[in-house]
Amino acid sequence: MLEDISCLLSRRGHKVLAFILFSGLFLSFSGISVYAQEAVDSTSTVSAAAPDDGLSIDPDIIGAGETLFNNYCKVCHAVDKQVIGPALAGVYERLDLPWLITFIQNSQKVIESGDAYAVQLYEQYNKTQMPSHDLSDDEVLAILSYVKDQTLNPPATAMDMAGAAGEAGAAPSGLSISSGFLIAAMVGLIIVLVLILIVLVMLVQTLTRFMKQKKGLDESELEVIEQRFNLAKLVRSPAFVGFVSFIFVAIMMKSVIDGLYSVGIQQDYSPTQPIAYSHKVHAGDYQIECEYCHTGVATSRQANIPSASVCMNCHSAIVKVTGADEPSEEIQKIYDAIENNRPIEWIRVHNLPDLAYFNHAQHYKVGNIECQDCHGPIETMEVVRQHSTLTMGWCIDCHRETIIQADNGYYDQLVELHKTVSKEDMVVADIGGLECSKCHY
Repeated sequence: MLEDISCLLSRRGHKVLAFILFSGLFLSFSGISVYAQEAVDSTSTVSAAAPDDGLSIDPDIIGAGETLFNNYCKVCHAVDKQVIGPALAGVYERLDLPWLITFIQNSQKVIESGDAYAVQLYEQYNKTQMPSHDLSDDEVLAILSYVKDQTLNPPATAMDMAGAAGEAGAAPSGLSISSGFLIAAMVGLIIVLVLILIVLVMLVQTLTRFMKQKKGLDESELEVIEQRFNLAKLVRSPAFVGFVSFIFVAIMMKSVIDGLYSVGIQQDYSPTQPIAYSHKVHAGDYQIECEYCHTGVATSRQANIPSASVCMNCHSAIVKVTGADEPSEEIQKIYDAIENNRPIEWIRVHNLPDLAYFNHAQHYKVGNIECQDCHGPIETMEVVRQHSTLTMGWCIDCHRETIIQADNGYYDQLVELHKTVSKEDMVVADIGGLECSKCHY
C-alpha cells in the first residue's frame, strides 16, 4: 500500500508542490521588488549645481538669513504661501537683486518713485505698505539666500512633524522597512497558507478515493475513510467549549485591565473654550511663534496662558475674519474682556497630577524639545486637544529614547565624558532622567 501511495504522490504531487513553490517564489520576489523600489525612492536625492545668481549657499549665511527673516519678515511673509504679503518662493528669479535690496530696505521710496511693479504689489495687497528696514545689502542678501534655500529644500510638512512627534533625537538607523512592505508580506503569507490548505484538502480527497478502491481493509481503516466532519459534535466537545471560554475570559480580562490603565488619562480631551481660538490659523497659517503668546515657556516652569492684552497687540487692528464684512463675534469677546477688566476664563487642557513636577523651560530651552513632541501637531488644530497620554510610562520612554541635543557647555562636557565609556549616544536616562526625585519630591 505504501508503494501505491508513493506512486500516486509522485504522479500528482509533483505538480502541486511545483505550484506551491512557484507561488511562494513569485510572492517573495514581488515583495522584495516592492521593498527595493521603496528603498531606492527613499534614499535617492536630487542634486543640482547652484546657479551663479549672487546668493550664497554657505550654511552660516543661510542661518543668519533665517534669523533675520524671523525677526523682520515672518509676521507678514512665508516662503511657500501667501500670508499678509505674497509668498516669497522664487522671488530671486522673478526680480533683480538690486531692485529687491532697494525695495526691502525702503518699499515706500520705491512705490513713490512710480515703479510699476511696486505700485502693482501695493494695490494688489490692499495698499498694505511694508515697513522700512534698517538692513545692509549683505543682510538682505542673507535673507534672500535663506528664501532660496527654503524654496529648493522645503521644510517638513505638518503631517511629517506629527509622524515624528515623540521621536526627537532618535539616531538614524539606515533603511527601515516600510508599512507597505509589511502589509504586502502579510498578504503574501496568508495567500501561501491558503494555498497550502487547499493542497492539503486535495491530497486528503485524493488519498481517500484511492483507499476506497483498495480491498481487504480492516474496520479501523474503513472507519477512518468513512468518517465525516460533524459541526454539531465539534461545538459540543469539551475542548471546543474550553477554548471558547478561555478566549472569552481573556478578552474580558484584557478589557478590564485596559479600563484600569486608562483611569486618569485624558488623551484627546478637547474642551470647548470661551473663545473659538484656532491654533491652525495663528500658529499654522500665520506662523506666529508659540513663545510669542506663551511667554514663560523658555524661562519658567509654566508656559503661561496669554492675557487679553497680548491678544490686543494684533487685534487692536484686526477686528474682522478674512472675507467677513462684519466684526468677528469671537474677537469682540477679547474687547469685552478688556472693557470689563476681567480675564478670559480659558479651560485647561493639559493637567498633570500634583505629585508630578514638570518644568517647561528645562525641556524647551535646555533640552531643545519642540512643542510638537509633547503637544502633537498643534499648528494644525482648530481646537486644542491633549495629543499624548502624559502618563509616567510615556515620560520614562521619552527619557530612555531621547538623545541629548542641548547646545550648552555643561551638556557638551557630559557628552564627551560619555563617549569615553560608551559607543551609544547619551540619552536623558544617562544623566539621571529616570531618578524618582527628578519629578517626585
